[in-house]
Amino acid sequence: MANEADAVQLNLGALRSAMSLTLHTHHASRVWHGRAQSDNKPGIMGLNGFVAIMNRLRHGAEQDDPYSDFWMLRIEEKLADTKQQLQLIREQVDQALADVPPALSIGENLNVQPVKLPLFVSSQLGFMAVYLLADYDELARRLILAHHTALIDRLTLERWLNEGAHALRSLFSLAQQYRFSGTTRDDFASKNAAARAALEKFGELPQDVLEGTRRSRFAPPISRRNRQSSQPKGTDSSVDEPAGDSGDAVSAEDDAAATRRPPVPVPVVRQRQSVRSPKAKASRETPAEDAGDEGATESTDAGDGEDSSEDASDQKNDEDDPA
Repeated sequence: MANEADAVQLNLGALRSAMSLTLHTHHASRVWHGRAQSDNKPGIMGLNGFVAIMNRLRHGAEQDDPYSDFWMLRIEEKLADTKQQLQLIREQVDQALADVPPALSIGENLNVQPVKLPLFVSSQLGFMAVYLLADYDELARRLILAHHTALIDRLTLERWLNEGAHALRSLFSLAQQYRFSGTTRDDFASKNAAARAALEKFGELPQDVLEGTRRSRFAPPISRRNRQSSQPKGTDSSVDEPAGDSGDAVSAEDDAAATRRPPVPVPVVRQRQSVRSPKAKASRETPAEDAGDEGATESTDAGDGEDSSEDASDQKNDEDDPA
């Protein structure tokens, strides 16, 4: 049973849940989608773009980027400020709806065909923005109801709707300014070139943020990876030199090869067949009737002697020559 429990535990995967957001008003739907850039009007970021930036921001803070931690603090403060602005508008709407006579019962106004948007959010700051959009959607429904029941006029309706939408878009606009620096706190501690470039590009950071003592309450834990040095300990630095700088090593090998004593060749005795003198061959081929000629015989014998001495000298030279 214990082995089966361990096997089941090892096979567990990641937790997933289906999430969706239901919107009832066109005002909230426009805040979600934003506005695409055109020739005459600049683009406006929606909540879907803000959620994507918050996912990257959380990933940067996880990599020990101090600028990502600084931006998480700024976004968290902006979220609290936006929530407060929406709360002020809500209090004014509640005051307007309080003027309804007790004899009149008014229910909630809901869309007969609301839009249901799937959510893929992996950061807490992104969820906080989703909650604010849901609050704005409810606020817009109540404002439209108050205008429909003659509790507020048209100008008041448009002013409060625009104030709520402006608060949310101001939050999204702030998030657009975030950039991942690609540095870590170790870079700032060593004051290397990456830290100096980040300071020149993004500016100074508060000391408590740089030291990591002040972080967002939703900041992820920092995943520090062990950095291995590029050169192992106890190794010579000349090993890592490029091939183009190894002229000294090559010349040293050449000098050693030059001073090395060459091997002594082993003489190989080759047996060479003696070359018969043409004169001797001719004497052997002379007919018997010419054997009585003493002068010819003596000359032939002298030629054979000379050829024999030449063969002996050739054989001696062959023995003295190395292979």
